[in-house]
Amino acid sequence: MVKSWATFGVDLHVDVTRTGSGLRKGLTDALRAAVRGGRLAPGTRLPSSRSLAADLGIARNTVADAYADLVAEGWLTARQGSGTRVAERAVVAPASAPPRPRTPGGPAYDLVPGTPDLASFPRAEWLKASRRALAAAPYDALGYGDPRGRVELRTALASYLARARGVRADPERILICSGFAHGLMLLGAVLRQRGARALAMESYGLDVHWNLVERAGLRSVTLPFDELGTRTEELTGGGLGGSGSASGGKGGGPGGVRAVLLTPAHQFPMGVPLHPDRRAAVVDWARRTGGLILEDDYDGEFRYDRQPVGALQGLDPDHVVYMGTASKALAPGLRLGWLVLPPDLAAEVAAAKGYADWSCGVLDQLTLAEFITSGAYDRHVRASRLRYRRRRDHLVSALAAHAPSVTATGIAAGFHAVLQLPPGTEQSVVRAVVWQGLAVHGLTRYRHPSATAPPLDALVVGYGTPTDSGWPGALEALIRALP
Repeated sequence: MVKSWATFGVDLHVDVTRTGSGLRKGLTDALRAAVRGGRLAPGTRLPSSRSLAADLGIARNTVADAYADLVAEGWLTARQGSGTRVAERAVVAPASAPPRPRTPGGPAYDLVPGTPDLASFPRAEWLKASRRALAAAPYDALGYGDPRGRVELRTALASYLARARGVRADPERILICSGFAHGLMLLGAVLRQRGARALAMESYGLDVHWNLVERAGLRSVTLPFDELGTRTEELTGGGLGGSGSASGGKGGGPGGVRAVLLTPAHQFPMGVPLHPDRRAAVVDWARRTGGLILEDDYDGEFRYDRQPVGALQGLDPDHVVYMGTASKALAPGLRLGWLVLPPDLAAEVAAAKGYADWSCGVLDQLTLAEFITSGAYDRHVRASRLRYRRRRDHLVSALAAHAPSVTATGIAAGFHAVLQLPPGTEQSVVRAVVWQGLAVHGLTRYRHPSATAPPLDALVVGYGTPTDSGWPGALEALIRALP
């Protein structure tokens, strides 16, 4: 006869010896303190009196009497068939708890770029993929694993990236990481070990990336930006802004720049694709100097107005590291990213990650592999692309009708737009937006401290985060705040 879960009971840590004289009183006090302190949450099922008595080495009647005392006091409930549970009650926040922030103008909407519509995460399809992946997983998949990640996911990614992004990938040269920041940390460490002293970056981007680069012991130097995108010719022209020049011969030059970080398909946050001549120029620089291009393809799948701009890596897999994640297409909470590495770099980056795949959950890797190979990933991306394009069209139409002095740029791809404002108005518009209950950043927030070009006045509006039902209200509030 197989005993049920209820027969064995649940584990419960109770320190009876510290709670005064008498076992019954001591147990009662200990249980009451656990409930009052929140260690036993409302609704928690307690062990049966027989099970707890056996665990504590005391008489069953002592436990039953303690339970009865706490039921009478209202701390516990006891019902036939459902056992003894912690009573439901209102939880009062401690006096020291900080007040929740409030906005002055109604409900808050998050229009900060970088996060997709999490309400549209394909839960049902993901659950199906998870079940299939777990059922098919070999026993050794649950071990510590290859530091490069599960071969099933690396194989699925190699096929998908070649088909959808023009990436030339071999599963042996793909490394799974826990997101873009983790990948950048690994690459920064390897570059520093190779003797690099600086990394060239775009004039506009994310401060978290600048900080990670500097934490790796590398200086960040900026490349100028114009309507054709990042001016990659400055890598050899000696005209770099920031603290150092990236010009020079083999190994990167006197400024110590041996690598450059770019978002060539859709520059973040400006939204401009890198001009073909500049794509060719940066690849030529890498070939001549032995330099390395770090390609952040953060939202490459979401292009609306023409065929997707292919990955830069396809031009020269020996000098480009392709960096992608599941954060924009699915959800950042999955903590899954990937690096497609040049042959001479793959072993070093894997060694920097460690001797075991400690950073990425195996079950999520197997599920994503199944999600991709089953076609569910493509279906979700297509549905998301349609959703975000509709929101972009709503934004553009609303601006034309109600804020004609504001121009939206960078809207051919992704799920954010740059709203160009009249000169000198960015700060006042940001304040007005906050008053309307919106979370929105001005373009100044994304400008590298070393950038030398005059700052532009603009808002960076992410239209991916709100739900479908929340987007109309968010758009109306935004329009009210614009000049």
